[in-house]
Amino acid sequence: MLERGFPGADVQSAGPSRSQKITGRQPRLAFTHIFAGDPLDRADAERRDDQWIAERLADSNSRILPFWRLNPLATTGDEPKLAWQDKSALAQAAKNAVPVLLGLRDDVAHFAIDVTGGSKVPADVDGTGEENPAELFGLPDGMAFQDARGVATEISGEESGTLAHARAVVGWHQRHGFCPNCGEATRSTKGGKERICDACGAHQFPRTDPVAIMAVTDGERCLLGQTRARRTSRFYSALAGFIDQGESIEEAVRREVWEEGGIRVGDVRYHSSQPWPFPSSLMIGCIAQATSTDIRIDPGEMSDVRWVPREEVLRALEIASAPNYSLTADPGGEGVRVPGPIAIAHHIIKAWANGE
Repeated sequence: MLERGFPGADVQSAGPSRSQKITGRQPRLAFTHIFAGDPLDRADAERRDDQWIAERLADSNSRILPFWRLNPLATTGDEPKLAWQDKSALAQAAKNAVPVLLGLRDDVAHFAIDVTGGSKVPADVDGTGEENPAELFGLPDGMAFQDARGVATEISGEESGTLAHARAVVGWHQRHGFCPNCGEATRSTKGGKERICDACGAHQFPRTDPVAIMAVTDGERCLLGQTRARRTSRFYSALAGFIDQGESIEEAVRREVWEEGGIRVGDVRYHSSQPWPFPSSLMIGCIAQATSTDIRIDPGEMSDVRWVPREEVLRALEIASAPNYSLTADPGGEGVRVPGPIAIAHHIIKAWANGE
């Protein structure tokens, strides 16, 4: 019996046949991407105690990570690190900031704050020009608010996980200052992991949006696509899309591939997942076996979808793994370009290409 679902779903309910199954080793569950691996104990019990949070904010041992326009403060130089501060260093900038309790490590509390709105920094200072907002805040030399995506590839893996956690929650507070139920202002509670509307009593919580991202294969080729939103001439990536309501991961993979490329999918295997704090998604990486090969593009969303041979994919992965990789470099060259190692797309494509 065929599974119900999108037009053309042809997956047998008893599972794919041997010819449809994806071969290869099962991935290690310990696989950790950039933006994963936050080592902090998220202190669920402690964050319910407002007095405990106030005491930790006043504690000189507590660490605070400031964000300016969602860019974290980090040290400059060859080996940047997140530039944690104590409250005295941020007294002026953090005066009206909402503290977000990230968690504990060795009994030291770690917070994040958004200093964008509580400063005298001119509106045209964005941290990318000659003026450094960190200097205008009176912070020490050798620090700057740095692009979150860029610095994530240079700091340690654990710090990138903390950065993802902090950026996602700080960004959530920026977007949810008012109640979606009645429109009145809301206030932060539980260490920044909840907002309450005193007018109607509604409670709001940070959300994570699940996204299915998949390397689709017909054996010796991988299905890669180019979205209309990002039409760098040779840049292609794994197909991806938000998981719909009432939909499993496997169903989302099959639906998205059908909608974007007109390809039917049988076997779906989980590879790994990656938090993606832009603004707050969880990328769920899969490798999927195609049961058809004729491409039909959705022109409203995709500018191109194509089958790319394994040899070309391996070359693209090698280029993408080079230091200072740029998608816009070598515009006249041959072959597709794929995402660099910061993105889960790189790793699921690589897993297929290497037969993992």
